Amino acid sequence: MRMAGAAVTLAAGGVLAMAPGAAAASPTPAAAYNKACGTGYKVVNQVNIGKAGTTYLTYNSATGKNCAVTVRGTPGPAVHMYVWVQRDDTREYADDDGYYRSYAGPVYLTAKGYCVSWGGVIAGESAGRSGTNCGRVTG
Repeated sequence: MRMAGAAVTLAAGGVLAMAPGAAAASPTPAAAYNKACGTGYKVVNQVNIGKAGTTYLTYNSATGKNCAVTVRGTPGPAVHMYVWVQRDDTREYADDDGYYRSYAGPVYLTAKGYCVSWGGVIAGESAGRSGTNCGRVTG
């Protein structure tokens, strides 16, 4: 894992859609979760990236790991995509940045009991959340 650089840059650049700890009803996803994180991971949060797709935050209570994946609404020719998740107390983060046809990630980060910030980018559109899922999820 790398120390926060890209995630902090995104946050400072106004990418995050909500204030720390803010809660909002999850709108209908622009893209369905593709189960890319694997067995044992349950969706605990999501944010739409415009109409382009959705970034999902998942959690595995057995391992204490979060996983994030950015999924396009309609797969097609490769476009720039990015997904990141950061543990807020240590600023450790995991990310995936590249050109993909359907999804970026999954990326994993141990953060049991700690707040995380996370988000994604699809073809220049971006969205994320700051200071969420602060250990309130039990499984």
